[in-house]
Amino acid sequence: MSEVSGLSAAKLQRVRGRLVEFAEEMFEPMARKDQRRWGEVYLRGLMLDGKRKSIEPMADRLEDGDEQCLQQFVNQSPWLWEPVRRNLALRMDSEIEPEAWVIDDTGFPKFGEKSVGVARQYCGALGKVGNCQVGVSISAATPQASCPIDWRLFMPAEWDADPRREACRVPEDVTHEPKWKLALQMIDELRGWGLEPPVVLGDAAYGDVTELRAGLENREIDYVLDVKGSTSALPESAKPERPKRSATGRPPALRYRRPFDSLAGLARAAGEEACVEVQWREGTQGPLRSRFLALRVRPANVKLRRADPDGELPVRWLLAEWPQGKEEPTDFWLSNLPADTPIEKLVSLAKLRWRIEQDYRELKDALGLDHFEGRSYPGWNHHVTLVSVAHGFLTTERLRRPRLRAAA
Repeated sequence: MSEVSGLSAAKLQRVRGRLVEFAEEMFEPMARKDQRRWGEVYLRGLMLDGKRKSIEPMADRLEDGDEQCLQQFVNQSPWLWEPVRRNLALRMDSEIEPEAWVIDDTGFPKFGEKSVGVARQYCGALGKVGNCQVGVSISAATPQASCPIDWRLFMPAEWDADPRREACRVPEDVTHEPKWKLALQMIDELRGWGLEPPVVLGDAAYGDVTELRAGLENREIDYVLDVKGSTSALPESAKPERPKRSATGRPPALRYRRPFDSLAGLARAAGEEACVEVQWREGTQGPLRSRFLALRVRPANVKLRRADPDGELPVRWLLAEWPQGKEEPTDFWLSNLPADTPIEKLVSLAKLRWRIEQDYRELKDALGLDHFEGRSYPGWNHHVTLVSVAHGFLTTERLRRPRLRAAA
């Protein structure tokens, strides 16, 4: 089974029985038998070899494909996507046994202006600002496998009072929210389904958001998040001082002595002699290793200082990668994992996001994640849910192989 191509008709036929069972489990919440039937047909269309995975070419490739019925199933049928995602999340949690949940987002390039949530915004698929939709996801991940288990469509602020909302069937309560807040909403939803994140990962677009880190800490959730080296910070040894009180007025709040440093500055101050070589996994061309240093620091931006003006700034892990031959560190992460966490664990978690990037290739190139041509809010949610189910099935197939060999 190729990581980035669909299945041939022969391969799809060989797994058809297991696919039907998987689809029955995922689509059990659908009220009608015909909905469940077209759900399984749509999954086969997504997985079957073919360049485009929009409805018309999928229907043409399938013996039992019917363009009108598939259009109705994805765009007009009122089935709820949340219960299907719940079934997928529960199944993939047991299949993958994730080491982390990964927050990510991806762009869906569009040519017109009538698709739900479309706007000129940064699109990773294009590598620049362009006309696109943006979906925020949470994936369960290990080094061996991952699967998106929840989604939100990012709604640009301009859509809050846009007349296109009615034509795109956007619910009244769906308005602009920053992506980090959508991520927290999904985490709360997943926890409501009985799942718990082992640790949360995300790139600097999320890690640099103080509110996201605070939201995870308030929920007592561990994280290892990419951040920029310019992030304000102090060494663990820094202590606040209280200025002398004037004759009148309130007692002054505790203050840390300026100037504040940055994460990059603290890593440079520790020096290359503090680095440790760590190997985090086997790559296709041999072991992947680099030099890292781990320091206990106090992130110190204005929001953190204002949150508790009479308290000490909390101590967190700074992990920095300082490759051999580089004059200074190149990548940085903040983590609230315990103080006795080995550097090897920090590194393995920090580097785990590669799995999501690899699997997004399959989601897009093989399963048509960004090929959906409908315009409605329900249609977009139906499509990304069905693509996630298809990816979940292929992931279970790949994970079956070691067990089959062991049993042989």
